[in-house]
Amino acid sequence: MKKTYPEVFKNEEELEEAISRPTLSVVNMMKELKGDIIFLGVSGKMGISMAHMAKRACDLAGVTKRIIGVSRFSQAANKDYLESLGIETIAGDLVNQDFIKSLPDVDNVIYLAGTKFGTQGNEPYTWIMNSFIPGLVVEQYKKSRIVALSTGCVYPLVDVNSGGSLESDQALPVGEYAQSCLGRERLFQYGSIENKTPISLIRLNYAVEMRYGVLVDIALKVKNNKPVDVTMGYANVIWQGDANAFILRSLLMCESPAKILNITGLETISVKDVAIEFGQLMGEEVVVTGEEDDVALLSNSSLIIKEMGSPEVSTDEVIKWTADWVKAGKSVHGKPTHFEVKDGKY
Repeated sequence: MKKTYPEVFKNEEELEEAISRPTLSVVNMMKELKGDIIFLGVSGKMGISMAHMAKRACDLAGVTKRIIGVSRFSQAANKDYLESLGIETIAGDLVNQDFIKSLPDVDNVIYLAGTKFGTQGNEPYTWIMNSFIPGLVVEQYKKSRIVALSTGCVYPLVDVNSGGSLESDQALPVGEYAQSCLGRERLFQYGSIENKTPISLIRLNYAVEMRYGVLVDIALKVKNNKPVDVTMGYANVIWQGDANAFILRSLLMCESPAKILNITGLETISVKDVAIEFGQLMGEEVVVTGEEDDVALLSNSSLIIKEMGSPEVSTDEVIKWTADWVKAGKSVHGKPTHFEVKDGKY
């Protein structure tokens, strides 16, 4: 059963509905999955739509589960919005060990907390967020099933014709952000081995929708007649709705020792080609700078595709949606991905 979408998204309400709409596979999973679900770090770019998808899937499956979202909720509106959807919320700081110990026992944990931008010059906080908190969480939820988000940034740059890094390839993170993310993985791996906790580690790059992501970064430069640097000439992207579905379904793939899963799209996109397409779709001149390097940060998604099937939304569809959204001047998050960074400094 393939989901259907409008040709363009009129507003954020339509977009939120789309990225939180569960696939049939997610609905069926909820019938099989035992226990409630807690989302740690729910208030970020992906957590709200992912928790909403989980709630919608439970409703469609006819099962009752507590869906709990945990965050500092520095934006109170996010807390109110989740509660309006029937999702429980708990406000607090995951850096606080007593707060983590106060959290309810839940069978299923989705770990979304972390920090990336602002790492440069604030390295200690980055390590606390990305490596210290996971150690607390994996101890608190040693008897649970855990899906923990990581990043494809733990891989080295690879030949653009290689098909991307595999889960079995050695992690060689560049820069303190990527190093701290590998630290996150190591803490979860240790807990998985020590306590036999079933865990999936999700190396994601890059989830996209109309308000943020690699495609929005490129589209905004084209619209604003700014040069598009193609030195980092290639990337992987996946529609956030598909990423949400894959991450939720990863609860049934948790293992001990922890299982590593690359989640991204099927193809490798050319930054130059995408920029040119945006120019055509938006009626703008495209200015390209730099020369495409023969290496890039790329991941191979063949394992997750074999287990779960292909993403339902193609990159071509997302490019067209993004072009329309950006051309119309609709709201974006204003958080560039800095996908073109090669030295690991964010």
